[in-house]
Amino acid sequence: MLLRGSWRRLALASAPRPWHRRAGSEVGAAAAPRYEVVVIGGGHAGAEAAAAAARGGARTLLLTHKIGTIGEMSCNPSFGGIGKGHLMREVDALDGLCGRVCDRSGVHYKVLNRRKGPAVWGLRAQIDRGLYKEHMQKEILNTPLLTVHEASVEDLLLTEPEPDHPGKCQVTGVVLGDGSTVHAGSVILTTGTFLRGMILIGLETYPAGRLGDQPAIGLAQTLEKLGFAVGRLKTGTPPRLAKDTIDFSGLQEHAADNPPVPFSFLSEAVWIKPEDQLLCYLTRTTLKAQEIICDNLHVNNHIRETTRGPRYCPSLEAKVLRFPNREHQVWLEPEGLESNVIYPQGVSMTLPPELQEQVIRSIPGLEKAKILQPGYGVQYDFLDPRQLTASLESRLVQRLFFAGQINGTTGYEEAAAQGVIAGINACLRVRGKPPFIVSRTEGYIGVLIDDLTTLGTSEPYRMFTSRVEFRVSLRPDNADARLTHRGFEEAGCVSQQRYEQAVKMRAALEDGIATLKSLQFSISKWSQLVPEVPISSSRKLPLSAFDVLQYPEANMELLARAVPEPLGKLAQWRQLAERLKIEAAYEWCVENQQQEIEEVHRDEALRLPEDIDYFAIDASLSLEVREKLDSNRPQTIGALSRIPGITPAAIVNLLRFVKTNCQKAEKLKALPQTDKYFPEKMYSEKAASQRQISAKSSEEKQEYLC
Repeated sequence: MLLRGSWRRLALASAPRPWHRRAGSEVGAAAAPRYEVVVIGGGHAGAEAAAAAARGGARTLLLTHKIGTIGEMSCNPSFGGIGKGHLMREVDALDGLCGRVCDRSGVHYKVLNRRKGPAVWGLRAQIDRGLYKEHMQKEILNTPLLTVHEASVEDLLLTEPEPDHPGKCQVTGVVLGDGSTVHAGSVILTTGTFLRGMILIGLETYPAGRLGDQPAIGLAQTLEKLGFAVGRLKTGTPPRLAKDTIDFSGLQEHAADNPPVPFSFLSEAVWIKPEDQLLCYLTRTTLKAQEIICDNLHVNNHIRETTRGPRYCPSLEAKVLRFPNREHQVWLEPEGLESNVIYPQGVSMTLPPELQEQVIRSIPGLEKAKILQPGYGVQYDFLDPRQLTASLESRLVQRLFFAGQINGTTGYEEAAAQGVIAGINACLRVRGKPPFIVSRTEGYIGVLIDDLTTLGTSEPYRMFTSRVEFRVSLRPDNADARLTHRGFEEAGCVSQQRYEQAVKMRAALEDGIATLKSLQFSISKWSQLVPEVPISSSRKLPLSAFDVLQYPEANMELLARAVPEPLGKLAQWRQLAERLKIEAAYEWCVENQQQEIEEVHRDEALRLPEDIDYFAIDASLSLEVREKLDSNRPQTIGALSRIPGITPAAIVNLLRFVKTNCQKAEKLKALPQTDKYFPEKMYSEKAASQRQISAKSSEEKQEYLC
């Protein structure tokens, strides 16, 4: 992450650090360096963005305060989970880094939600912090066309806007902490929690984006001056405990999966042997912890603040206040194979350190636990993501992209997903190519970005499977089939090796399904071949092997034993056998869902003009609807329909207006361009009047609320 004034501190200690050059990069000695893409921030979003832009062929510069903190896991030592594991698979399908790195640094792999269908399984892993950072830095520092430089960024270089794109100006580079400049074709901001970040412990506050690191003030001021709507969010982290001071004997053990399931489609297996994986332990809080928290709320600024915190990963204080007189789960998670640090998931708190110790020691198993680092809260600025397009480019400043917590999200996975999309599109923007958009029907990434850019957020946004309408089709197992081909052909961010593997898997799946469907026997014959499967007598005749595979009791290994030829070869390739089973299980659901997906595609194809003035247009829309449209700026009719408060009548009226005016615009192109034919002139007085009414209405609401 970037910290204001960091270059000056480095300069005091030693001479400025050199530019870390990579294959294909150039650094001018006299003139200001110029790159096609500049990424600000070396966190999870920044690392993925920089790598994606470089994979796409753009000469890329990653600016970070410390190269040594690239890949830093600032909070929990884990990746994945329900919904989040889907994001990781999709990032991997686009040749992103985090999945592969997790497969080389995990210490406890577990698939969550196995009691439900594979569509909502959540791949998750406890990660060795040190190994993850080491492998991520190795990936970043050895990526062709990617240069890494230690510096703070204080300001943006701006110029006149391009006439054919929305925005009041265009970014052309950045100003570093020492006053030097770097020119860029596109700039990506991934500043995480560092924009005016403030750490809180008890009643004490420290300007910081992470414990021990200073916040980014200059950039925050620049963005505010440019007119970006800025909000304030908060998050927190629990105290870290010494492993050798914890009594695990009476706690509930939780073992890892055997065999572990990798995140990456390129990984045959993870790096660690199943038997070498570490255990996690479960304990619970007591009413004594609740008593300590409730008696000391007066010395806890963070919990008393009105800044919105994470709903789905709240602090222990928030849980105690929201759900009193309950025991709350505390997961004791290892931070690495050689680490003596335990991360107590579920007890994020911001009490003074001495009170945190009392709370910790009131928990079974932690009676003698030693706190190595106290928990703390972080409050930080974020930008309203409705100011972005679906490509994550700003509507206000052309060629300026945003990714990660600056957009109001929480979690490594959400940051990585935004980072890879921002990196791809920053590269395509420089090339003058159409943006790479993942729709809601194509991936969890599409749902994440559509939710943010269409609806915005008032609290840290976390991905869940429940947010996804087409989750039966958007499964972890088929992310490569959905995205790898597009990433290779449209974005150019996917390697030849990954593309060929995806093509091979797709062909094998098609051949496998065809083979299974062609193998047909009577129900009585199947009952003899696979007596373990309770085949219904009401099924149609004859029954194919693909139909039999739909039963929960059936799998490819069982069918291959019953019919070695031709099914034996299909069962030998483990990944193929697993995916054939899932394809069979969801065939009927996917076919039914396809019609809904096509309807959404039709709506998404109806695009709204980017420069439309909702206060000026001559359409039958209420003032409230106009305000919502002006604030959300939907890009398609599909996005419009998802804005709360937009009525079906408003959608029809706007659609009618857009279609009518598109036809008029075609006719007007041939006419002389006088004031008579400019809609802007025709509607300017009406727009001004509407805005005055809107402003007056807002003032009245404020007075009423006061």
